[in-house]
Amino acid sequence: MFVFQSMNTVTIAIVATTIVLLLVSMRNNPLLVAGSFVQEIFTNRKYLFHFAAMIAILVFNKIEQMIEDSMTYQTDFTSAVHRLEGDIVPFIQHYFQNDILTYISTFFYVVIFPTLMVVSIGLYTYRKQYTLFYSICYALMFNYMIAIPFYLFFPVNEVWSYHPDVQLLMTNVFPTFETDYRPLSGLDNCFPSLHTSISVSMAVIAMKSNNKFWRWFTLISAVFIIFSIFYLGVHWLTDMGGGLLLGIFASRMALRISEGRSLIGAFMGYEKERHFGK
Repeated sequence: MFVFQSMNTVTIAIVATTIVLLLVSMRNNPLLVAGSFVQEIFTNRKYLFHFAAMIAILVFNKIEQMIEDSMTYQTDFTSAVHRLEGDIVPFIQHYFQNDILTYISTFFYVVIFPTLMVVSIGLYTYRKQYTLFYSICYALMFNYMIAIPFYLFFPVNEVWSYHPDVQLLMTNVFPTFETDYRPLSGLDNCFPSLHTSISVSMAVIAMKSNNKFWRWFTLISAVFIIFSIFYLGVHWLTDMGGGLLLGIFASRMALRISEGRSLIGAFMGYEKERHFGK
């Protein structure tokens, strides 16, 4: 069975999967997406601003880990989470454990997850579905801006590092996960689960797309990614619950903003439309 030997192997898999998914969803040459993206970057100031803002918040996620390392605030809520939900995650992992399922789950966790974001951006850019592209940008910003304070002040460790009956199954397929992938996400950055929230956001936004394949693919992927976070021994059920609520909230707010609807109306029960241009 194929094994991810390094982050370079993962990157190659992400690129290859992105090309395949663009080919299937576009039914056209995926290279056209690159042309559309470059054109928008150089000719559409609003597009460039949103893309740059999205990249900035992703970079800030890395800065968060640096801030966390320098903090003297030492609190661990892992034991409280374990007392709350018991041994649900160990049960899921032991009940379903299978070599093939471990490989598929790892593939969805490290490859499909980032691919959902990349393909969504590429597809909506190529189709000139600016509302959906802006929604992706806003949703990612909401997800990270809300999650980061929890990572700083409500640290919860991954299940495998706390529970003696849970293994990090991902290392069976990606042996260097802890050295290559770990710098992208801290061990105690569990609640809420961004793998859950972002994949759910991508699926909710995709429901507004006229691309049937992409609607179904994002939905199925989100469901399987949520299963994978338990099966692989990474997240607690509580993390998923928080991530699910965050993902729905972030995507709904993102769609409202990109569609020119008032955020106040979402809470007060009325609509106030604004009209955004390209």
